Amino acid sequence: MLLVTGVSGALGSLVAERLAGREDVVLGTRAGLPGTRRLDFDAPETLPEAFAGVETLLLISAGYGEDDVVVARHEAAISAAEAAGVRHVVYTSLSGDGDHLTYALAHRWTERRLRRSTTLDWTILRNGLYAEFLTWIATPDAEHRITGPLGEGRLAAVARADLADIAVSVATDPAGHRNRVYELVGERPLGGADLAAALGAAYVPGTLAEARAAIAASGAVPFQVPMLASTYSAIAHGFLDGTGVARNDLRALLGGREPLDALDVFVKAVREG
Repeated sequence: MLLVTGVSGALGSLVAERLAGREDVVLGTRAGLPGTRRLDFDAPETLPEAFAGVETLLLISAGYGEDDVVVARHEAAISAAEAAGVRHVVYTSLSGDGDHLTYALAHRWTERRLRRSTTLDWTILRNGLYAEFLTWIATPDAEHRITGPLGEGRLAAVARADLADIAVSVATDPAGHRNRVYELVGERPLGGADLAAALGAAYVPGTLAEARAAIAASGAVPFQVPMLASTYSAIAHGFLDGTGVARNDLRALLGGREPLDALDVFVKAVREG
């Protein structure tokens, strides 16, 4: 039996769509919606029942939050998996070039925790930043300008649908991926000028200080301010263009097919907006 967590999130919902109707798959949701198991990492007492009979766990990262919150959620999930006799955990992590991001710590802690387990096999899917995420940081303003401080940097963004396909492929047949770490980043890094040209907009990058102030004024919760500022900085200074990973496993885990074009995904997401 495969249990999938996080199916109410963007990536998890795509995974759930691809697994719909399979009798060997169960979905976990915090609310315990019809057809799902109640699974709330903030309420560990829900986990033993949710994990009963599960052989493989697809652990989709438990959402944005302060490090201590996310780490506690992941610890609860992994400990419950061990106690329930789960054999294999597939975890959606962050690409290896993302260590300069403020939200990398919880991902790296979780990877270490899985490696320390004496009972679990594991697979780590180090996902690059989503092409759809670019709409958060590079959507044109009212004057049709992209002002995010991306500098001359580029992002090796990857389509969320491709990552969902890979997660399904690995989690439904995990044996061949035992104790492997895969880097999954886009093959075509995109810069601010590329994004602007695709939309017929102007690229007029501002400063990190201006972006930080704008994020704070937008009503973002406190941890999101450094999260987004660090993302701008890492892109602008060349740390997320795909050259910082030893290899890119995206195409191989897609069965050799062409990855979706991240620029097309970004443009569609902006226009559907």
